[in-house]
Amino acid sequence: MSRVLVISNDFVRRSMAGPAIRSYELARQLQLAGNDVTLASRGETDLHERAFPIVSHEPVRLQALARASQVVLFQGHILDSYPFLVDSGACLVADLYGPFTLEVLVQRAAEAMPADAMGNPDEALRSLDDQLRLCDFFICASEKQFDYWVGALTALNRINSETFSRDPSMRALIDLVPFGLPGDPPKKRGKAMRGVIPGIGDGDLILLWGSSIYNWFDPLTLIRGVVEASAAHPNLRLVFMATQPPNPHIPKFRMLTQARELADELGATNRLVFFHEGWVPYDERADWLLDSDVGVSTHGDHLEARFSFRTRFLDYFWAALPILCTAGDSLGDAVEANEMGVTVSAGDAHAVALAIDRLADARYRAQCAERVRGYATNYTWSKAAQPLISFCANPQRAADLAAIAPARVKSVPLRDHVGVTPRRDWRSLSLKAIETVLYQGPSGVWRKGKSYLRRQRG
Repeated sequence: MSRVLVISNDFVRRSMAGPAIRSYELARQLQLAGNDVTLASRGETDLHERAFPIVSHEPVRLQALARASQVVLFQGHILDSYPFLVDSGACLVADLYGPFTLEVLVQRAAEAMPADAMGNPDEALRSLDDQLRLCDFFICASEKQFDYWVGALTALNRINSETFSRDPSMRALIDLVPFGLPGDPPKKRGKAMRGVIPGIGDGDLILLWGSSIYNWFDPLTLIRGVVEASAAHPNLRLVFMATQPPNPHIPKFRMLTQARELADELGATNRLVFFHEGWVPYDERADWLLDSDVGVSTHGDHLEARFSFRTRFLDYFWAALPILCTAGDSLGDAVEANEMGVTVSAGDAHAVALAIDRLADARYRAQCAERVRGYATNYTWSKAAQPLISFCANPQRAADLAAIAPARVKSVPLRDHVGVTPRRDWRSLSLKAIETVLYQGPSGVWRKGKSYLRRQRG
């Protein structure tokens, strides 16, 4: 087996969001398969039970760990932050389960964003472009995502005679590793909402929004539908399980503010609609799931939603919750095809009210729950991680990169948008150089300098 470094783009702690959960669970499956695994977190971890080392991001340490590894698995903007990974000698595996370039587009349309890789579409695309050009293996979450990423890889000439000859299906270059769920069923340790949150009782019908509220979601249509349905179902309660992501660098999103304002305007706050402040720790989420009757997720009609793989759906599957969701993404399609709940069109509050009316029937919910329970067996982490485990059992360079030095792999020049003036004065460049020296050393300055000059030449 292999020595594997898993680098999370998030904080791996008791309270963690989807990216950190995915890194942690995939690291655990790789360790169970016999690999020597180290997981790197954005900051110090507070997890006490660890089957493998969990270290914080520190460039010198990461560089040493990468050079000692056969495989480096990462997500998000990690390659942009630590470009020395390219020269580590390890096979690079990019986790593409969250198409962050599409998230940036939604974010930028919703509110002002910083002009870095997290908020600038051109910078996000450049960061993604580097991954697609330089990595040996890619994982994504669904067949819909597979088609999307094959298109992107084709545009960068990664779908070529060498990669096709190795495997015409392209599964040797990119394969499905969806978000997973635990193999053991959830166990309730105590009440989370009923009789705990004022206004929520034992006989209430609880709809659980099992995540925070990001700008790519549409809680507004859901809130309006809940208010409409409450006329027939006064015991209806909608609970948003989280409000502030555990990553301290992520601000509260505008959509969360709009959801609070709408609930206040409709007189629903703490009567029909409840916002749990903070974030529920990962090992306590079962209490919230098992205190609920229906799992909900609604989004707008946009490209991010089409190619998303909503991670909290897997918690609904795990707890055998019937689901009310917007149609159109991979898991929404699965809910509809397998009759695991009710799907609605984007933006249709009346359809939400009708769906709630249907799901208020306990017998119908029980039928949906049984189908969810059967479907969930397809998504245990042990099954989901198999393509990654197989790659780590025999890691090898991508067929087209094996004989090419990384420096010879050309990037695709990006053109600036008209009216956007990037910060290129000597002060900003000097500050950037100093920051790079501190975190990546002289070699990092050299690499970023060459990349900058190449982009200027177009």
